[in-house]
Amino acid sequence: MILKIIESISEMQSEADSFRMAGKTISFVPTMGFLHEGHLELMKIAKSLSDKVIISIFVNPTQFGPNEDYDQYPRDKEGDLKKAAQAKVDIVFMPTTNEMYPDRYQTKVQVAEVTQHLCGKSRVGHFDGVCTVVAKLFNSTKPHIAIFGKKDYQQLAVIRQMVIDLNLDIRIIGAETVREADGLAMSSRNKYLNIGERQSALCLKKGLDLARQIFRNGERDGSVFLHALEELVKAHSFTEINYITICDPLTLEKIDILGDKNLLALAVKVGETRLIDNCLLKV
Repeated sequence: MILKIIESISEMQSEADSFRMAGKTISFVPTMGFLHEGHLELMKIAKSLSDKVIISIFVNPTQFGPNEDYDQYPRDKEGDLKKAAQAKVDIVFMPTTNEMYPDRYQTKVQVAEVTQHLCGKSRVGHFDGVCTVVAKLFNSTKPHIAIFGKKDYQQLAVIRQMVIDLNLDIRIIGAETVREADGLAMSSRNKYLNIGERQSALCLKKGLDLARQIFRNGERDGSVFLHALEELVKAHSFTEINYITICDPLTLEKIDILGDKNLLALAVKVGETRLIDNCLLKV
């Protein structure tokens, strides 16, 4: 099987049309590249659900804020293509920035409410960029199914809302978080961490484990969870809490007293690297 690389939106649309006309089911995995085992797991799921698998590799400038790491975001085109070939995907869609956002581009897609919580509070405009690029990628690849990781839980929730609101005929699949052997959630940004920061970064997973234990012990007062996790994170070097929140898994609105199903989400800056993680606390 020869991996096909496509850079043009019109060529990608034509290829997707040919798959559909042949009765093939298309799964799509959007990525920003620097592929790791988490991405490869999404591709594996995609292959199990469809006849054809398309992935995209595009570092989207519109979802980065003015002081974020767009220019420094890790890139490895050669390594990514090798991994994609090993994963036996059918097409890698690699548009240029000018192809996605040509001169006089002036449209954005915005989901109003679910974006206002968690990461949306500190990353103003981030999810506008995410929704816009994902909508454009959907229109380019024309998938029946799209797979996203649950590590970026808010992103998954936002995309699901966008698909519902815009009546997009695409099934959205959320895949479980893939972790390193020590529990750290896989992320392209993990490469930024030095040895000491890498050890401190484990506080995110330790916090999730602690919260699960507190929940199993019968505690339902959210302030107890938040205090315990704040103390745990602050006990680790190089850490700065962006947020630790317990919220409704659907609306992402903060809740004070836990029910039968709750989302615990946290974002912690370790050194200069912002990391996120989450888990469901449920009966």
